[in-house]
Amino acid sequence: MSANGGKKDEFLLDVRNLKTYFKSEDNIVKAVDDVSFQLKRGETLGIVGESGSGKSVTALSIMQLVPKPIGQIVGGSILFNSPDKGILDLTKISEREMQQERGNDISMIFQEPMTSLNPVYSCGDQVMEAILLHQKLSKAEARKKTIELFEKVKLPRPNDIFYAYPHQISGGQKQRVMIAMAMSCNPSVLIADEPTTALDVTVQARILELMSQLRDENNMSIIFITHDLGVIAEIADRVMVMYHGKVVESGTTYDIFNNPQHPYTKGLLACRPRLNMKLRVLPVVSDFMERDESGNIVEKKDHKFSSVGHALLYNFVSEDEIKERQDDLKKKEPHLKVKDLQTYFPISKGLFGKVTDYVKAVDNVSFDVYPGETLGLVGESGCGKTTLGRTILRLIEPTGGDIYFEGKSIKDVQGEELRKLRKDMQIIFQDPYSSLNPRMTVGQAIIEPMRINGVLESDFQRRRRAVELLETVSLSAKQFERYPHEFSGGQRQRICIARALALNPKFIICDESVSALDVSVQAQVLNLLNKLKEDFNFTSIFISHDLSVVKFMSDRILVMNKGKIEEIGYAEEIYNNPQSEYTKKLINSIPKGDLAAIRNAMLKRSQGR
Repeated sequence: MSANGGKKDEFLLDVRNLKTYFKSEDNIVKAVDDVSFQLKRGETLGIVGESGSGKSVTALSIMQLVPKPIGQIVGGSILFNSPDKGILDLTKISEREMQQERGNDISMIFQEPMTSLNPVYSCGDQVMEAILLHQKLSKAEARKKTIELFEKVKLPRPNDIFYAYPHQISGGQKQRVMIAMAMSCNPSVLIADEPTTALDVTVQARILELMSQLRDENNMSIIFITHDLGVIAEIADRVMVMYHGKVVESGTTYDIFNNPQHPYTKGLLACRPRLNMKLRVLPVVSDFMERDESGNIVEKKDHKFSSVGHALLYNFVSEDEIKERQDDLKKKEPHLKVKDLQTYFPISKGLFGKVTDYVKAVDNVSFDVYPGETLGLVGESGCGKTTLGRTILRLIEPTGGDIYFEGKSIKDVQGEELRKLRKDMQIIFQDPYSSLNPRMTVGQAIIEPMRINGVLESDFQRRRRAVELLETVSLSAKQFERYPHEFSGGQRQRICIARALALNPKFIICDESVSALDVSVQAQVLNLLNKLKEDFNFTSIFISHDLSVVKFMSDRILVMNKGKIEEIGYAEEIYNNPQSEYTKKLINSIPKGDLAAIRNAMLKRSQGR
């Protein structure tokens, strides 16, 4: 018997033929369409798929949190083996009964901790509320238990964080508060919905390790939802692959990675950037699958790849090609030169308003970027990557040092000269939705910078150019009059890329431009950026916390930590022979997703049992 009172091989959840549909004005969306699976005690089931595949709606259905009346479970059953009440069909019990199970026996960590935590209550109060709701404890006992939970999830300074508000702690710390809240009643089942999306790889590694540890200590079962198969390889015993509301493949993690059967699974596995090889182009899902006349997903008839391995070998870049590219860069004069750059932010002032302390976001940084090169800029959140990029573009004023663009200092340029400079130096921001005006059509958003900078002679010509750019980024002229909210995240990022290209810039900074995208969409956007770089002949800095993505995109990599450069070198050299302990830590934190690592993880799990 387990600590939770059950045998390890028994089923805690048995989902049978689940159907959850959403109604709109003109049609019905089958978000979850006849899905069945089982979850054993002490097991981790990974549910993987792109946005819109039905992963999160499956979780919300289990929690009975599907938004009504637009969403409704229209068929199937969800059988839960309650520790106290025996077998319950969660689709048939009352809301009051479900409230007793929700948060107590079945807990959920939602995708975005900032929106899941109440901004007007302290972190400690929010965890205490969950404890007091389900357990007969006094406030003093609940506070003590909350501090213990904060210690258990390895939050620094648990007493301070108890009184801290969500905006006062980091993303990784907010996620740990959410885990503490979910674990507060020692649940039998923990559902984690994209709990590591957009987190630094080092924070992600710690969250995954923490969840595995808590699972083993409490003999708990986990449903881990993600779009990233690399993450699934780190934590899951079994994998269920979803596409358009249906389960297309399921099996042990090792079997799915070793011998995927469905073309969609093959595409997801192939499109992940690799650290151990240089690829010319990332394979995408459409390389493996298509729909037949009946609308069913089938293996692509004219596919050039017979397997994931074949796709990687087809796009493999040889060492000779890499060396030739490096030698070519060495012959050129720098396009951008950054010398002893400093960007400081005041954080405290003395009695008479004099600044007494600074955050040194960028601290004496020097490097060159060569024509046609992509320099990767990598590091954890708070290392100074984004501040450095924005300082180079003069969106943030430097405290000291100098910036040379095409041999000319741009640190002090102002007015009309600065406006002309912006025409040649563009940026693609991290969040495409917040960087597009919701009141402007996407066509207007692309035309606006051309009009401001006097590109082309008339709006008719600018409109034609905007349509060409939309088509260049694989959108259509029909979408010119649509608004940002009518597009997916990947499509919005393409629109931002088209807008950045509207002025035909010589230099572009991509600031975390793919960090929140599905791996399949990410692969498409990365391939697009590389193609456009060749077509438009621009130089770029690619900023990301994901070293595998940076390595795929970059000729050289600059690693930042606490405002300083840890090391800089060619991408292959940085990965194969890192000089800094910090760089080694970044590389070791990346989910490998290879068969040897999966086999070792499964062996370790079986020994733990």
